[in-house]
Amino acid sequence: MEFLEDYNFTLTYHPGKANVVADALSRKGRLASMSIYPALYSEILKAQGEDDWVQKLKREMRPDFRIDTDGLLRFRNRIVIPASMRERVLSAAHQTKYSVHPGGTKMYQDVKQKFWWDGMKKEVIEYIQKCLTCQLVKAEHQRPSGKLQPLPIPDWKWEQITMDFVTGLPMVRGGCDSIWVIVDRLTKSAHFLPVKTQYNVEKLAEIYIKEIIRLHGISQSIVSDRDPKFTARLWRSLQEHLGTELLFSTAAHPQTDGQSERTI
Repeated sequence: MEFLEDYNFTLTYHPGKANVVADALSRKGRLASMSIYPALYSEILKAQGEDDWVQKLKREMRPDFRIDTDGLLRFRNRIVIPASMRERVLSAAHQTKYSVHPGGTKMYQDVKQKFWWDGMKKEVIEYIQKCLTCQLVKAEHQRPSGKLQPLPIPDWKWEQITMDFVTGLPMVRGGCDSIWVIVDRLTKSAHFLPVKTQYNVEKLAEIYIKEIIRLHGISQSIVSDRDPKFTARLWRSLQEHLGTELLFSTAAHPQTDGQSERTI
């Protein structure tokens, strides 16, 4: 950034369809196929010799299949991949420094140029859905929801907090299967409280008083989503008596509870 500050320039965006001349990024697919895929051929050849499905295809030898000079079974000039090697091929096409985690359509088009097996497109999509990196980076494909409405900066620690639940976790000793994440908006410090999904509002209020109010005092405001536990009459009544304002995020302005979401 310091280097770029010495220059006056304008950043412009050109959509992919307008990029007629091939650039370095568009050539990465070819580079990957030349440098990575040949390393797999010997492994694939060995796996084909041990796979019953491939051996059956060799015996039947239908018109679309052939065996090349290296002994690899091919389908319409594409290498047939046995079940034991599919994960390896998908990993090479998705997670290497040349592939940089392509989407489902792009990855399928790249893989099917050289490889083939039954149900390949479905397995490509399932592989991407299990990729943690792809799940963390979620591109927005919708119109902007509106102007940014940031919350005021807190004056003191633990005066304004955010909270949310992480559910669907494996059950641990004691029966807890969720985490109640409570974050201080000023210091970014957080409490991670193990709870049970079936806890009622009364139990959560007891935990809140014991773990948060006991240590940090009463907060001025709480930012949360519209979870039924946070909109319950008992929870609202408790915070009203404590003098704490409840601020609920909406689908139109998700940035209000972004603090707890990033911490989670």
